[in-house]
Amino acid sequence: MKVGIMGGTFDPIHIGHLLAAETARDAFGLEQVWFMPSHIPPHKHAAGASGEERLKLVREAIKDDESFRILDWEIVRGGVSYTIETVRQLQERYPSEVFYFIIGADMVRYLPKWREIDELVRRLFFIGVGRPGTPLDLNELPVHIAERVLLADMPMVDISSTMIRERAAHGKSIRYMVPEAVFDYVQRGNLYGVQPRSVD
Repeated sequence: MKVGIMGGTFDPIHIGHLLAAETARDAFGLEQVWFMPSHIPPHKHAAGASGEERLKLVREAIKDDESFRILDWEIVRGGVSYTIETVRQLQERYPSEVFYFIIGADMVRYLPKWREIDELVRRLFFIGVGRPGTPLDLNELPVHIAERVLLADMPMVDISSTMIRERAAHGKSIRYMVPEAVFDYVQRGNLYGVQPRSVD
């Protein structure tokens, strides 16, 4: 089975994440996409919401799509989440699956800096999903990495988790930037400073 791995902080998960996963799934015939929320990614500060809260947000976001599932391994493992450790674990646990790691276009150029990238590109392919204003130029990469990167064009959705957190912090609406189930959960939990709606 061809499986896409969608890693990220998902702080919070939004429609851009879901569209990227669906774009990769459709473009390369992936049978499933597994969402893997990170505990602490190497390139970012600690998340705004707890690991358990972010797991719940992802579950809410993907609950109606049978081709999406969630793995909590990096949250449970704790510490800094390095992709190579997760991929080794995945291939040991699921030796018959063929894995593709889905990343945004803004991350493609940084692949040479990833921990043990040479082993990573021997183990799987990367799928770089194009984002608005971020061209995918594989010529910037070493050849042995570039030949393991597949490209997929994604419709224009200029939304980021940072934008959502900033809007929420300033009292602005984030509705329709995240799935409705995620929006409802964020309100119920008063996450990111979003206030519950009044009930008349």
